[in-house]
Amino acid sequence: MVAVVTAIPLSSPLASACFGFEADFTADLRCIPMAVRRKLDLAGVKLKLQHWSELGETERQELLAWADDAAAIEALHAHLLARTAGLSAGQAKELPRPSGEPWQQSEELPAVLAASCTQLGLGVRAGDWAELTELQRFALVKLSHPGHEHRNLPRALAEFGLLAEAR
Repeated sequence: MVAVVTAIPLSSPLASACFGFEADFTADLRCIPMAVRRKLDLAGVKLKLQHWSELGETERQELLAWADDAAAIEALHAHLLARTAGLSAGQAKELPRPSGEPWQQSEELPAVLAASCTQLGLGVRAGDWAELTELQRFALVKLSHPGHEHRNLPRALAEFGLLAEAR
């Protein structure tokens, strides 16, 4: 069973845990958890859900448990390119590595998150953004992208203690 936590320090064993708002799909790892998605972004690898589905449950658990230090992320990049080469979805694509992304910045609430919250009529305690871990910030930014259904955004904001009364 996958552990569910609310505060995840970077580069710790808990960085491989899943959030409570992901509980609907993380028990069997049928979808890619945020912890893995962050590692994929850091590694510069676009792993499709079809790739993920073709991996066995043990392999998915290994990716969730994969360390997130620089050397481990480099190893993950090479591993996934090699591992996906023979899958029916084809080899995973390489992406530019993130640098200065909104989720990597703790100074201010990203505009994309603020806009999504406004659209949903949600108030956010922006001053608490700096207190979040990078993984928590990553999750909120990913959940707030335009075109995303935003179903889990209110749940994540509440889980991370950022949900406030609507303004």
